[in-house]
Amino acid sequence: MGEPVDLVTCEEVILYVSRKIEAGQKAAIANHNSHSLYLIHKDPEMRSFYDKVDLIEVDSMPLILWGKLMGEKISRGHRCTYLCWRDLFWELANRRKWRVFYLGAEPGVAETAAERLSKLAPGSVIETRDGYFDMSPGSAENAEIVARINAFRPDVLFIGMGMPRQEIWVDRNYAALPDCVMLPVGAAFDYEAGVQRAAPRWTGRLGIEWMFRFASDPTRLFERYFVEPWSLIPLGIADIAHRIAPRPKRRSNRTTTAFPGHTP
Repeated sequence: MGEPVDLVTCEEVILYVSRKIEAGQKAAIANHNSHSLYLIHKDPEMRSFYDKVDLIEVDSMPLILWGKLMGEKISRGHRCTYLCWRDLFWELANRRKWRVFYLGAEPGVAETAAERLSKLAPGSVIETRDGYFDMSPGSAENAEIVARINAFRPDVLFIGMGMPRQEIWVDRNYAALPDCVMLPVGAAFDYEAGVQRAAPRWTGRLGIEWMFRFASDPTRLFERYFVEPWSLIPLGIADIAHRIAPRPKRRSNRTTTAFPGHTP
């Protein structure tokens, strides 16, 4: 669909996170799905965010199936999202005693999730802050949150405020944040706290997770699943044209740090 992604497995994502932490380097990891492909053409800050990040996961079975149809060397194993690599992450966070900051969710929800995760990964240190604040540039509330994150010195910073709010927040505050690995993770801690029910993992493997999510929240997700995809038709046509008559691929402004097993 005209945007670069990295063909990595969940194991490779966690390996990438681990190596960045060990090196004390700052990194941002994003993901692409049909919603992000729609937003990146509508919001300049979303474009800026994706040009800035170091690794882009594929978080969409329909996009993986489309990639296979277009002849890309992509498979179901390249579908990566928080729920896919959750167990791997917290197992390593427990052993490596990672410091994890979660920014997002409603007041009280992230704290409940942190309590539950502390039992799963007692070696980790978890701090949270809800996602209800004024994130406009120069706001005192936003400055206080950035200062709090810096004081905590996280190894990993999860941002769970929904797309595009979480991506835009990272883009605006990237330079002011400490050296850590940043991952927008949507409703991750809502799932951990039990206030939202995650779609069964088999629905993701079959490419029908969106149906489960739509049935759970049809009012909010109707436009995302039944209106936005129409805007992707020209991108799909361009993919088909590229498949028929190959041409030089679009180059991204971002720079990805490769590692063994990593295929951009």
